[in-house]
Amino acid sequence: MARRFNKKTATVSKTPDTINLAGGKAFSQTEKVELASILLTSFLKNQFYRSADQTIERLQQLLKSVDPLFAAKAAVYARKVFGMRSVSHLVASEIGANSHGTDWGKYFFKEVVQRPDDVTEILSAYMTFHGKTLPNAMKKGLGSALSKFNEYQLGKYRGDQNDISLVDAVNMVHPPHTKQLRDLVRGELKTPETWEVKLSQAGQGVKTCEALAKRKAKVWSDLLSEGELGYFALLRNLRNIYEQSPDSLNMALAQLVDEKQIKNSQVMPFRFATAIDKLRSENCPKVVLSALNKALEISLGNIPHVDGSSLIVVDHSGSMQGEPIKNAALFAAALYKIWDNVDLMFFSDEAQYAHPNPDDTFTTIRDQIINGCEAGGTNFNAPLLQANKKYDRIVFLSDMQGWGGHGAPVEAFKEYKAKYKADPFIYSFDLAGYGTGMFAKHKLLCMTGLSDRVFDLMRVLEQDKDALVKTIEQVSFDGTVNRFVDGLLVNRNTKVAETEEDEDD
Repeated sequence: MARRFNKKTATVSKTPDTINLAGGKAFSQTEKVELASILLTSFLKNQFYRSADQTIERLQQLLKSVDPLFAAKAAVYARKVFGMRSVSHLVASEIGANSHGTDWGKYFFKEVVQRPDDVTEILSAYMTFHGKTLPNAMKKGLGSALSKFNEYQLGKYRGDQNDISLVDAVNMVHPPHTKQLRDLVRGELKTPETWEVKLSQAGQGVKTCEALAKRKAKVWSDLLSEGELGYFALLRNLRNIYEQSPDSLNMALAQLVDEKQIKNSQVMPFRFATAIDKLRSENCPKVVLSALNKALEISLGNIPHVDGSSLIVVDHSGSMQGEPIKNAALFAAALYKIWDNVDLMFFSDEAQYAHPNPDDTFTTIRDQIINGCEAGGTNFNAPLLQANKKYDRIVFLSDMQGWGGHGAPVEAFKEYKAKYKADPFIYSFDLAGYGTGMFAKHKLLCMTGLSDRVFDLMRVLEQDKDALVKTIEQVSFDGTVNRFVDGLLVNRNTKVAETEEDEDD
């Protein structure tokens, strides 16, 4: 389990105005867009063109120049809507250090905390970079956050083995008194009856492997039959179930492919694909892989359709190796399967149309996209010169690092528009958050992050291309997030599952 910390809008040029990390001509992004890009894409890991430490340094630079209130709203949005943890912890610690005297600080720290261990991670990040003296706003906000958690939540995330435990956090921020916090500090907090705890208890007092196996099999059977295993926990524990309780497997798989549970769970196709990859490498029973693929195909129904024609362009250059191409392939395969009137294209030094069978499974199409990666250069001119018809939108899935003589495709884009009398929206999906783009602002829709919330934004971006920044600006610190839905700003309670994607989970 990785733990990183615990132990006036600028005018955008119509011609390239900067050099990207690959050395190519590019368009600079506004600082707000760049900050949002990093927050919604970065797990603070090493990337092709930038190390984790360089990402942290760039974030710290941005936070000194971006409006602190916008940065705070962006951190809340990243944490609550996209489930980003480590990067939101870092930003929260920087806001604590650089936003003294604000009237919103304590409310921000309360809102950015979604799980009790967010508190200990923010404290650890702050102490890593800024020492031990905590700002009052941070203490008050984190204290308020701690007081809202119940006995179950505090017990689950108490973190007694970490450098900063929840007990340490209580002693540091002095939260409002609650019975459960008192019990936590006194060591009297009851152990929560989670599935993890029940499995652990099954091994107590057992003298033989056979007896332990029978107890674990019964625990899984009871959890499934009583509906006490959440959908995400079910997905994560398929291997344990078929190994430890094979008689319960049919019951587990029936729940796995239940359409109502898939819709209510908000687990997107990307999660199923990850599970399939992992279990496929472990030679799990074919019936499990079959159920996972069926559940994945059902989950595609949650992706909204769009009108008009679309071209999905996937960057196959060398810098896309690893996580970027995997993420691009997940997204491209989903859109290719769901959207009508859609074409797919790959590019590196050159570009070519791809023609996967749309009747193939999502996983098959995803794998074809990954396996076709050529690891060449990054020529953004090539897709526009290769496009052979008018499109209403072109979706670029890339790290946006066109380079060498193949920088921003200004002339190629002009030629394409003139040849086909087209004026498409350009979706620029920055899969690395490096801070530059390859297209001018006109009808450019900058997107970051891969989450179910991205699809909501895509549905309305063509009505308002600045929706991402505007959505962040509408975040409030009262437990809600205002979001664009069907072209209108609405106030929607936003809940993030405890297991939203993060490198620490």
